[in-house]
Amino acid sequence: MRVGVITWLHESNTFLPIPTTLEHFRQGALTTGAGVRKAFEGTPHEVGGFFEGLDAAGLEAVPVFAARAVPYGTITAETFTTLLDMLLTEVDRTGALDGWLVAPHGATVAENARDADGIWLAKLREKVGPDVPIISTIDPHANLSPLMVESTNAIIAYRTNPHIDQRQRGLEAVDLMARTLRGEVRPVQAACFPPMLINIERQCTSEEPCAQLSRDVDAVRQLPGIIGASLVLGFPYADVEEMGAAMLVIADGDKALAQKQADELGRKMWALREPLAGHFLTPAEAVELAAQSPGPVCLLDMGDNVGGGSPADATWLAHELRRQGVLPSLIALHDPESVQAAHAAGTGQKVTLSMGGRSGELHGPPLQAMVSVGYCGPGLFREPEARHGGWSAFDQGPIAIVTTEDGLTVLLTSVRTPPFSLHQLTDFGIGPAVYRVLVAKGVNAPLAAYRPVCPTIIRANTRGVTMADVTGLTFEHRRRPMFPFEQETAWNTRG
Repeated sequence: MRVGVITWLHESNTFLPIPTTLEHFRQGALTTGAGVRKAFEGTPHEVGGFFEGLDAAGLEAVPVFAARAVPYGTITAETFTTLLDMLLTEVDRTGALDGWLVAPHGATVAENARDADGIWLAKLREKVGPDVPIISTIDPHANLSPLMVESTNAIIAYRTNPHIDQRQRGLEAVDLMARTLRGEVRPVQAACFPPMLINIERQCTSEEPCAQLSRDVDAVRQLPGIIGASLVLGFPYADVEEMGAAMLVIADGDKALAQKQADELGRKMWALREPLAGHFLTPAEAVELAAQSPGPVCLLDMGDNVGGGSPADATWLAHELRRQGVLPSLIALHDPESVQAAHAAGTGQKVTLSMGGRSGELHGPPLQAMVSVGYCGPGLFREPEARHGGWSAFDQGPIAIVTTEDGLTVLLTSVRTPPFSLHQLTDFGIGPAVYRVLVAKGVNAPLAAYRPVCPTIIRANTRGVTMADVTGLTFEHRRRPMFPFEQETAWNTRG
C-alpha cells in the first residue's frame, strides 16, 4: 500500500496589510518529492509523525509536496495560484495511490481563495476520486469549513495549545489510515459550527474554561462507534465567513452518530460562550501586576503575537516597563535596521538607537534610547524538546543584544521569530532568572517554553493586528450575528 504525503501550512492574518508572497514560503519550506521527507523527518511535527508511522506500519510513504511559511498577512493571488498548480502537478506526477495523509493548517487565506485549505483539499479530492481515503491533521487554530469536512474522510486536530502533541497526532492519523486501508473501519465525520468565537486569551487547553471543553471531547472519544473527535478553537485574525470555533466527530460508518455527538459538543461549547469571551488587562494594569508578582514574570504581548502573523516590533510593553520602572526586563523586537546599526557600532560600544515601532502606529512608537551593545552575530538556535509549532531549528538572521541605561535588554532580530523556545535567549548568554519581566510576543504558544522558568504568567491586551479584544478590529466577511460581537446572538442548539 502506498500513501501520499502533502502539507501546506500558513496561518494568514488578514488584518496585517503586508501580504505573504512566494518568497516567504521559500524562506520557510517549499519542496517536492524526497525533499518533503528531508524537511520533516525526525521533527516533532505531524508530518514527521506521518513518516515514522507509515514506516512502522509497513506502508510506503510517498512524499509529494510541502509548503510552509511563518504566519503573516494574506497570501497574494499569484502565490496561491502558483502553489496550487505546483501541488496538483505533483499529484498528477505521482499517479494513483491507496491513500493520502495531508496536513493543512486550516486558517490559510489568499486574496483569491478565502477558504484556501478547503479549496486545495477539494481539488485533491477531485483528482483522487471519492473512494481513496484522505485523512487530515489540522491546527486547532483552524477556521474549519464545511468544504474541508466534505473533502476528507477524517480530520484530526492537535489536542494541546501550546501545540506539543503534533507528532502524536500525525501518528494517530497514520493509525487511522492503516485501519481504513485494512478494512477495519470506515471513517465518516460531521461538524458543528456554533456562531461564536473562543477568544485567543482563553484558548489554552490546560486552563479553564477551555480545559472543560477538552475533557468533554475526550469523553466523546471513548463512546462506542466513535473513532475520533476534535475541539477546533478557531483563528480570530482571519476575516472570513468560516472564522470561529467548531466541534468535529469521526464515527465508524455512522454519520448520524457523528453529527449527534458533534452537535452535543457544540451545545456544551455554546453554554460556555461568556467565560470563553476573554478577560483583558491593559498594558499599564499588566505591568503593575507584574511588579507585584513573583518573578521572573512572563508578560505576554497579545497584540503582537508573532505566531498569529504580527510584525514582532510592537513597543507598547517596552515603554510601559520603563515608565513604571519595572526593570531589569527583556523584550525581543524584529528590527533589521537597528541590528545593522548595533553591528556597525560593535560589541562593547554605546550607540543611540530607534528600536521597533516600524510597522505603524498600531504597534507603538519606536523605542529611542542610548544602549550598550552586547552580543552581535548570527541568530541560529535549536530547540531539543517538543514545543509549539513542531520545529526544532530556528534562524533569526543576524541579531544584536543591547541594553538601555535603565536596564531594559532588547533582543534585536533580522527575521521575525516567534518565542517558542528559551534557547532563543539562553543560547546567546541571556539568563532568564536575572530579569523581573520577560516579554514574550504571543498568547499561549510561548507557555511550553516559559512556564518552567516563570512562576507568573500575565497576558496584556496590547494594541496590534492580533489584539485580544477582537471587537476592536473591523470585520467585513465574518458570520453575523456572532457572539461576542453581537451579544444577543441566539442559536438553535437542536434540542
